[in-house]
Amino acid sequence: MEPFIRVDQFNFISRQARNLVNGHATSNDKGVKQTIKSMAIERVLALFPELTAEQEELLQPIITIKDKEDQEVYLAQLKKFVIPFKVTEQGMKKLFPKVKKLKPPVIEKLDLQELCYLSWIDYSSNKKFIVIQSNGKLLGVYGSFDPIQQKGICSLCNGHEEVGLFLAEKKGQVQGTFTKRGNYICRDSEACNHNMTSLDKLEEFVERLKA
Repeated sequence: MEPFIRVDQFNFISRQARNLVNGHATSNDKGVKQTIKSMAIERVLALFPELTAEQEELLQPIITIKDKEDQEVYLAQLKKFVIPFKVTEQGMKKLFPKVKKLKPPVIEKLDLQELCYLSWIDYSSNKKFIVIQSNGKLLGVYGSFDPIQQKGICSLCNGHEEVGLFLAEKKGQVQGTFTKRGNYICRDSEACNHNMTSLDKLEEFVERLKA
């Protein structure tokens, strides 16, 4: 069976599995437990409108999760079918042709099955780079990044993390003018990727900056 689970979908499933563990730990009511099971499998299957029988069989055991050990075994099995983020160093360089001495992360050191998007900070220039996959293509944006030294809500993953103001500069309609667009996003892209259970806000953010 080919990989069919996006990273954000895997994160969503992980959250449902965690809810089941918490539900079993905090309630002895059979009705409550059954409700949690029903909600978990319903939400998980809803992620995939066109499941094959084999794929559904892989997802169904979520209802058997009772403790952290069950959770770990289930997620380890699913991880084998997570679609890795597809990117190369050459591909990243093509996304940012105007950036001299681009210093992207070493691909071999990344777990590509944990990336909804790829991001890094060039501290020498105080620039943050973001690479996403959209409709089978790579899109990239970069801009200034100023950490605010406190936690806030990330506009990409909606998590409560250490954030900073990301601003991308774009030429204005009048020659010699520029506009800046952006928002507060996670400083730590690893945490952001882990929190992300949908790609909607990420894609909207990048598309708005490139418009």
